[in-house]
Amino acid sequence: MGIQKKSISRAFTILKRTGIGRMLAPITQGCGAIFMMHHVRPARSDDFQPNRHLEITPEFLRQAVERIRANGYDIISLDEAVDLLKFGYGNRRYAVLTFDDGYRDNLEVAYPVLKELDAPFTVFVTTGLVERSTELWWVALERLIASNDEIMFTRAGETGGLSCRTVAEKTTTFNKLTDYLTLEVGELDQRKIIRALAEKHGLDLEALAGEFVMSWDEVRKLAADPLVTIGSHTRDHFALARLDDSAARKDVLTGLKALEDNLGRRPKHFAYPYGKSHAVSLRDADILRDIGFASSVTTLPGVLQSVNARDPMMLPRVSLNGGFQDPAVVDQYLTGAPFALYRMARWAVSGFGLRSGFSRLFPSTR
Repeated sequence: MGIQKKSISRAFTILKRTGIGRMLAPITQGCGAIFMMHHVRPARSDDFQPNRHLEITPEFLRQAVERIRANGYDIISLDEAVDLLKFGYGNRRYAVLTFDDGYRDNLEVAYPVLKELDAPFTVFVTTGLVERSTELWWVALERLIASNDEIMFTRAGETGGLSCRTVAEKTTTFNKLTDYLTLEVGELDQRKIIRALAEKHGLDLEALAGEFVMSWDEVRKLAADPLVTIGSHTRDHFALARLDDSAARKDVLTGLKALEDNLGRRPKHFAYPYGKSHAVSLRDADILRDIGFASSVTTLPGVLQSVNARDPMMLPRVSLNGGFQDPAVVDQYLTGAPFALYRMARWAVSGFGLRSGFSRLFPSTR
């Protein structure tokens, strides 16, 4: 276990043993929580898993649902949650389960568990991935680095190789390239680079999307159950804030139209790709409001508070992080205390160890 993971585990142990989370709950827990997940599948044994935070096991999914209910929360649809949020707190606490991107394991693995537990959930679908026309670039990057000892990479006119011989080198290369692709180059250039890397190293991006993401027939099968809500997640999974107004609106509308055409109804809810501060702006919220969405969710960590009722276009979510699959963590999430501490740690002077630990717990998501 790494130093940062140990620090997070210690933080949750302190919250549990001291009862601080429960003590803070009346102030910090809000009225409910929207949980965010991506993959649900059996644990992998690979040494190199840079996207591990996006994967939970079906066993943990079941445990999480049981812990949410044991804490007195009703698991409800996103439609109902938005309505309740508008009408104020009341005495009812509720949770919403959401999944991003449209992975096949949401249908094959998560759905049977949630169906058995009678737990409604929402899947936000990226239509370009369903149609195999856009790039599952973070998975492609993991696959490329995992299967090669060196990645040939061109940056700003310079060509060189990035060593990927050891797990440590692979991790360093993945983090370096991810930062470059999400922060330094534009969204279109990001995809050009991924396509060039895939072509150079013989990775079929269309086949990769087909391996992981549902087809339209599978999306329709899932959508046919009233327990399931299908939400929109753009066509190409671009960080909207990094696009100009026209391109951002186009990516949202094209994805929305594809869902409406293939499912016969227009989704009411939206999830921002990536959802972090660099990927979401108030302009994007205005675009979604203008299009007519009832709500949109970010990946900004937090529980639902009264302030969110004033603007359902920027709702926070609670990430079920694949690196911390412990039912006790779910208990602490529901108190809202970890998110309050996270915000305090971001504001505090560095040196106490909280900032690095909690930042690792709320990593950038895909």
